Amino acid sequence: MSQLIEFASNHYLLVSAFFLLWALFFVLESRRGGKALSPQLVTNMVNQEDAVIVDLRESDEFRAGHIAGSINIPAGQALERIAELEKYKEKPVILTCDMGAKASHLGRQLRGKGFANLYRMQGGLNAWRGANLPVVKG
Repeated sequence: MSQLIEFASNHYLLVSAFFLLWALFFVLESRRGGKALSPQLVTNMVNQEDAVIVDLRESDEFRAGHIAGSINIPAGQALERIAELEKYKEKPVILTCDMGAKASHLGRQLRGKGFANLYRMQGGLNAWRGANLPVVKG
């Protein structure tokens, strides 16, 4: 351990560059799936910019409670059903799931298919419910 500290103090520029690149990598990777938005910003985008919310959860989870006006395309079927999303290519598309992990992964794939205006809801539907925003059933 003392050698590690000695190395870091002797090569502080190298160690600083390493940590800077490491942090930059995580920032860039997190944005590749779309910029993360809070539930309040999602509401603003839907109201002001006519954004489309795509819920990536399974159909039975979607029926148990979802954001009003959202479209259900399960994450496992999203690339097969991409034709349904093509008509929204020019609008802001907000991806959401339970926690946000599926949305980030699918966002990277959709960006490669030409979707430039992609966002993901930070924290997913759990954050939406945590902010006491309404969900509809059915």
